[in-house]
Amino acid sequence: MNSHLIESQQLDRDILMRLFSRADELREICKKGLCPETLRGKVMTTLFYEPSTRTRLSFESAMLQLGGRVMGTESAGHFSSVVKGESLEDTIRIISGYSDIIVLRHNEEGSAKTASEISSVPVVNAGDGKGQHPTQTVLDLYTIYKEIGRVDNLKIAMVGDLANGRTIRSLCYLLGKFTGIEIFFVSPENLKIGEDIKRYLKKHNIDFKEERDLNKILSEVDVVYMTRIQKERISEEDYAKANGHFIINGDNLKLVRQNAIVMHPLPHVEEIKLSVETEQKDKRVAYFRQAKNGLYARMAILEFLLLDGFG
Repeated sequence: MNSHLIESQQLDRDILMRLFSRADELREICKKGLCPETLRGKVMTTLFYEPSTRTRLSFESAMLQLGGRVMGTESAGHFSSVVKGESLEDTIRIISGYSDIIVLRHNEEGSAKTASEISSVPVVNAGDGKGQHPTQTVLDLYTIYKEIGRVDNLKIAMVGDLANGRTIRSLCYLLGKFTGIEIFFVSPENLKIGEDIKRYLKKHNIDFKEERDLNKILSEVDVVYMTRIQKERISEEDYAKANGHFIINGDNLKLVRQNAIVMHPLPHVEEIKLSVETEQKDKRVAYFRQAKNGLYARMAILEFLLLDGFG
């Protein structure tokens, strides 16, 4: 049975700690120029139907540094047989015959699960519409673990487009596996967190509240997780209603505790307005370190899926 990574719920605490430990090991080894070629002879296909910079390139870098090879397309909707009308199922059947693992990003929620049911090799969900983005959540929690020193007993503000942000959904699912978590959902009225996520959090005894005043809770939290308004997934009217409501800038950054961090899955646009100097020098600004952590987290994930698996 193939090991696929389709949703955050597949990951438990033990697996996460194994991944974090291996990511730390790989970081130290690779710093010395001695990256282990554990995946030599393996081929990864990156099949991206939506634009990506960090996810695609960090996966490709991860595979290359582990000795594997990479092929794929960053605009599969325009530069593959999809243009001719080929179904996702047929595309996956073909590509799984050429590859050892497929990293898929698609605009339709549920597409990664569909692909996993067809593929003869592991499929990694690199984002499926409004669905999930489990590898982003692994690197997010890895960042919190490294920066804060724990994941339990954590207060986190999730800010922005909570209705359409797949990183937020995935993160909520994983935080449900920890204890002492308190979440503040801060969003425009038209982009609030979904009822399904609220039900999940209640089921797992995670405290949460919805808040309209970002500045009110900035001094209370350990993590401020900012997200952009997903302009490509909503109407122009909804975008106009939501854009520019919640922003981290030089003024309200002062409200963030010195031992807290500001995260963002990137790219950031209007929701973060900090100077380059602040981004470079203020230790609370963690989102570029967060992005770099993605390389080592995804190296660990690739090894796990291709060498260990979920069993």
